[in-house]
Amino acid sequence: MCGRYAMTTSVADLSALFGAEDGIGSAQPPRYNIAPTQPVVVVRGAPDTGGRLLSLARWGLVPPWGGRRGGRLPRLINARAETVATSPAFATAFATRRCVVPASGWYEWARIDARRKRPYFLTAANGDVLGFAGIWALGHPADARTLTCGIVTTAATGALASVHDRMPLLLSRARWAEWLDPGELGAGESNGVLRPPEEPDLTGIECRPVGADVGDVRNDGPELMRAVDPAPPGQPAGELPDLTLF
Repeated sequence: MCGRYAMTTSVADLSALFGAEDGIGSAQPPRYNIAPTQPVVVVRGAPDTGGRLLSLARWGLVPPWGGRRGGRLPRLINARAETVATSPAFATAFATRRCVVPASGWYEWARIDARRKRPYFLTAANGDVLGFAGIWALGHPADARTLTCGIVTTAATGALASVHDRMPLLLSRARWAEWLDPGELGAGESNGVLRPPEEPDLTGIECRPVGADVGDVRNDGPELMRAVDPAPPGQPAGELPDLTLF
């Protein structure tokens, strides 16, 4: 799953990296502990020019029926690659409203024993910006200008599977254009854009143990991404945050 991540690159640098127009219009501070329901930067197709556009979206996609059934507005933070093309909650967004979610890395919690988990930060060892496959939709019908988004996850492979069995669907730079293509996809094409990352794209991912402070959303500083010595047996480890996998 992906329930916490970091994004420390400036809007100006992201605009240059993705060749995208800045549709945000204001500087965004570095974020070291992004949590669901918070605003995040996404790259999507520009509706007027056919190019790319940087936008802010609230993390937690509102499905097509959001706001129609009363009660609490659903916000779906993750969509599984295996079902995103067919799930009623995600199919429309996947078909025509795909986006890339830039990230400096993401956090996962590996189980130590039945009661404890240890946090890790997964990031490009060379410092490159990662691109998560994402989908976006409009928010509550009463606020149609607000965008919401979800991150597509896939089965973790290789060494990453030792931390968690799910991971964001990582898109190499060569796959950005394919993912952002606004055209609707046939069944075979859906499988193609949802293919897992290739092994060379994963060998450069560093997985470092980090401190338990990342489990508290009120903490947001560069120290959260720094490697720490794993706690020896019997010592406290990070508690798993209260997150929901969709």
